[in-house]
Amino acid sequence: MTDFKGSLILAIETSCDESSAAIVKGTAKGPKLLANIVASQVDWHEEFGGVVPEIASRQHLRAIDRIILRALKEAEVSLADLEAVAATQGPGLVGALLVGMAAAKALAFSLNIPFLGINHVAGHIYANFLVHEKIPTPFICLTVSGGHTDLIYFTDQRNYKILGRTRDDAAGEAFDKVARYLELGYPGGPAVEKMATNGADNINLPRALENSPDYDFSFSGLKTAVINYVHNKKQRGEEVDLADLAASFQQAVIDSLKIKVDKALANYQPQAMLLAGGVAANQKLRTDFQSLAANYDIPLFLPPLEYCTDNAAMIAAAAYYRRLRGESDPLSQEVEPTLKL
Repeated sequence: MTDFKGSLILAIETSCDESSAAIVKGTAKGPKLLANIVASQVDWHEEFGGVVPEIASRQHLRAIDRIILRALKEAEVSLADLEAVAATQGPGLVGALLVGMAAAKALAFSLNIPFLGINHVAGHIYANFLVHEKIPTPFICLTVSGGHTDLIYFTDQRNYKILGRTRDDAAGEAFDKVARYLELGYPGGPAVEKMATNGADNINLPRALENSPDYDFSFSGLKTAVINYVHNKKQRGEEVDLADLAASFQQAVIDSLKIKVDKALANYQPQAMLLAGGVAANQKLRTDFQSLAANYDIPLFLPPLEYCTDNAAMIAAAAYYRRLRGESDPLSQEVEPTLKL
């Protein structure tokens, strides 16, 4: 492994609707975050109930120079101090990804320093390594976000096996679609969670693939079940209790995740469990998985809330560990909107 403890890495994240730039410095204990600037686009997309790709790309273009300069200022470093530049290669919106990748490549070329294209899902996982010094191996990681729901078994930090993925909607996508249908607001995850705090889990909704022998997930049927429930209520002239429906939907998502993770914990007997991704910010999910980890007497590692949603700090963390191994990517590398782990 390359000695890279004194490194300074600038990372850029523009995979969806958050423009972010971060800087980490290598230390004997791992990467230390010096700056993490995030420019949100929520106000631009709220009226549409979801992300509009063209608007996202244009807002990234407007923000990219500003967030890089702010990150340098906050970290109290200059461009000349940087030793590598990273950006999200994918998955994500192609136009949005291009903005970040182009900016990172331009900096790497002009400064004559290494460039790294980082997998967005890997970034979510490595957010844990940014704040937790020692995570025992092997471990299981559940990555839950708006675009991805993956259950992964790691024998060590580099080597892993995908145990299961969603067959249709991701967990976060289901939250967004249900929130949009129920007119709860945008972004959908926090809107559903807020409504659920005043409700009860008293509506029977499906836990898809509950008895399936594999570790895959499915959430499109749950979304349809919510829509059908509302339709049936309206046809009978009955009031829909949105708080109860939100609480029941939220618990159905969490239970569907827990069923598969519980099976993996029993079969693989890891030394730790990790959560990652935007849905990992959900407090009910965090509480339920803390209980699940306690059942197996293993620690649960969670990233702070600010590192659950899209941010460049997680991309910088993933880039740091790749540089620690002496890795870099060619400037000819292209964005990959459907990139997988």
